[in-house]
Amino acid sequence: TTFPNYCFLNIQDYYTAHGENATFIAKTYYRTTTALRQLGSGSNGLSSVSVNKNMFETITRDLLLERTDHTLELYEGSGSNWRLVKSASPGNLSSFEDVLFANNEMQDTPVVVALLPNFRENGCTVGFSYVDLTKRILGLVEFLDDSHFTNVESALVALGCKECLLPLESGKSSECRTLSDALTRCGVMITERKKTEFKARDLVQDLGRLVKGSIEPVRDLVSGFEFAPAALGALLSYAELLADEGNYGNYSICRYNLGSFMRLDSAAMRALNVLESKTDANKNFSLFGLMNRTCTAGMGKRLLHMWLKQPLLDVSEINSRLDLVQAFVEDTELRQDLRQHLRRISDIERLMRNIQRTRAGLQHIVKLYQSSIRVPHIKSALEKYDGEFSSLIKERYLDPFELLTDDDHLNKFIALVETSVDLDQLENGEYMISPSYDDALATLKSEQESLERQIHNLHKQTAFDLDLPVDKALKLDKGTQFGHVFRITKKEEPKVRKKLSTQFIVLETRKDGVKFTNTKLKKLGDQYQKVLEEYKNCQKELVNRVVQTTATFSEVFEHLAGFLSQLDVLLSFADLASSCPTPYTRPRITPPDVGDIVLEGSRHPCVEAQDWVNFIPNDCRLVRGKSWFLIITGPNMGGKSTFIRQVGVNILMAQVGCFVPCEKASISVRDCIFARVGAGDCQLRGVSTFMQEMLETASILKGATENSLVIIDELGRGTSTYDGFGLAWAICEHIVEAIKAPTLFATHFHELTALAHENGNYELQKKQIVGVANYHVSAHIDSSSRKLTMLYKVGYQKWLGKKLFLLILNQVLSCVLYFMHANLFILGMTRLLSCPVLVFGTSS
Repeated sequence: TTFPNYCFLNIQDYYTAHGENATFIAKTYYRTTTALRQLGSGSNGLSSVSVNKNMFETITRDLLLERTDHTLELYEGSGSNWRLVKSASPGNLSSFEDVLFANNEMQDTPVVVALLPNFRENGCTVGFSYVDLTKRILGLVEFLDDSHFTNVESALVALGCKECLLPLESGKSSECRTLSDALTRCGVMITERKKTEFKARDLVQDLGRLVKGSIEPVRDLVSGFEFAPAALGALLSYAELLADEGNYGNYSICRYNLGSFMRLDSAAMRALNVLESKTDANKNFSLFGLMNRTCTAGMGKRLLHMWLKQPLLDVSEINSRLDLVQAFVEDTELRQDLRQHLRRISDIERLMRNIQRTRAGLQHIVKLYQSSIRVPHIKSALEKYDGEFSSLIKERYLDPFELLTDDDHLNKFIALVETSVDLDQLENGEYMISPSYDDALATLKSEQESLERQIHNLHKQTAFDLDLPVDKALKLDKGTQFGHVFRITKKEEPKVRKKLSTQFIVLETRKDGVKFTNTKLKKLGDQYQKVLEEYKNCQKELVNRVVQTTATFSEVFEHLAGFLSQLDVLLSFADLASSCPTPYTRPRITPPDVGDIVLEGSRHPCVEAQDWVNFIPNDCRLVRGKSWFLIITGPNMGGKSTFIRQVGVNILMAQVGCFVPCEKASISVRDCIFARVGAGDCQLRGVSTFMQEMLETASILKGATENSLVIIDELGRGTSTYDGFGLAWAICEHIVEAIKAPTLFATHFHELTALAHENGNYELQKKQIVGVANYHVSAHIDSSSRKLTMLYKVGYQKWLGKKLFLLILNQVLSCVLYFMHANLFILGMTRLLSCPVLVFGTSS
């Protein structure tokens, strides 16, 4: 692997790390090197650090869930004999799930991808495969990609990939360095494997053991690809799926379709604040945080995560989701009733996974049972709905629930649990098999109770013989060292000392009293201990039998989890739409080649959710042939960036199936959102600010189609004014003439507004017109105080043909003022501070 591998040794009640690992842990988590101790001396010395259980859980969560660029290994043993018992990487968390999610919900589904690039003259053919270890899904696809790997990047974003396998030798070529950069932008950990592992030999036979159903469809699927099967072979080897028999017959395999969902790259995800970030001040800073009002324990959150990365393209499916959201928005009682029931639903997907991997106990079975008995209540709540979309609710939920809750499915499981588990003991926190479930267990339970009665009677008889009150003076204790014993306080001991020495055996004298026994109690205690062990062993065997029987219901619970998580997310959308101070509205969705993008009174959902914001709504009209390309100008801090981003966010929300923060919305479906927002560099990768800007722009120009949405903010600011303006003009012209995608272009180059005038002449030249329109962000200057007030209102600006000279003059004056300010700043720094000053700039 190209990233650090951290190893821990498990030593009973604590863990240790050594060498560089120990130094990293001491500096990062203890914030001091005093936590280190030295093993040995001189050149053979080794740094070591001890970590308690709580700190180990903290480190594990940070390395695997937050940093996502480390692997983790845990060893057990003693002396010089240590064996690897657990290993994990950001894409494969299964070994450490009990540590990572003991007290936290699993919010995302980690996915591991394997790529096998094959470079040719006309591009790169990529063999692409992935495994979702939580949902047990295998996928593969093969596609031709460009030099910026835009298809790879959008697939990684859509799947939520955390780790990628690459052939070891591939990192040497310049093309593969570009691929590595694309993976890094997506926050994916690169794990290099030997090229010999990327082989498709015996793949069909291996998949035959893993995949449920017939092997023929699997053989047909694999034979249709040239490079993807080898990538999948490397993935099976890395994830060690064949080593766990619990995986056999439980996986499904599919062909991944790049065109199934809206494509989003890492730049668009960041620009639109789709997912949470460490720097978020509160949960409403991201779209996921704002929309996440799910009730189920983890399932709904994971599905919402997936939906936000995979917006729909199918108009009918988008409208079906919107229909369901509208039904829940309009029926408040139904929405609240369903959400109340969903709060009692456990994470069925993870529970079933533990059961299939034989890591489960009765506690997992009981959680499944408690979730199962809520389904009839959810079904009855849905049956009460008689509104406009009752037929859709019947088709999507009532009919499937009817099938799932019959006597061959969930009812059969519920009957199994009610028969086998002692549900009365749950109030005491005990998870036990009911004695009535098995004759042998019932016999042992009867013997145990009989012995308990005999011991209790002996306790009473002994108290009578010693003339001591039962329980008050003479107590009956049970411990691991002596079993059942009598105990009296030191105060009572002198009264019965003579009888103790002649009729009883004194076992121990301590501050809390004297413990003693006799032959009868010892015999009964030994018999009780023997029966108890037999009872526990019988319980264990029966628990294993119940767990194995529950595993046969995996397909039922898989479908149930899918329906409940969908319902949870749609209810979350409805709750968001109806609970905001300014309610959301249902968008009208049209196919990509029909209709326009018109947002009236649109708002940015995350910005308006902040406590300190009184949001000013704005209209956006992207109309074919009139205003398909919008140039937005205006002062800094005037709201240009917020405006163009909110359009992208509104379209994404609509295609996910959620209502949008607008007064009225009509949206033509987009196949991709491209965003070039903000400026940054990465010295470690040798990428300057301008280079980063051009790379992102090149990705847009190569990947965008007429059905995409392009958002560009401040293009051409990473170089000199004239070079930047020339680039911006040329790129705008190319988008207008060649790509013809709806575009929002925010800029300070006022001269670009001349495109609207130039575009008017295209008709005379018999070129197809893609309308260019100018929008301007307003600001008000008070005539008396000369105070500037931002109005945050975006309005249409007519072409200023005769005033072009004034605009150019304004730009020139701005440049002159910029140079003057720069000169004054440099002079001030050198004279006042008398220190070395380095000034970087592109204006010679």
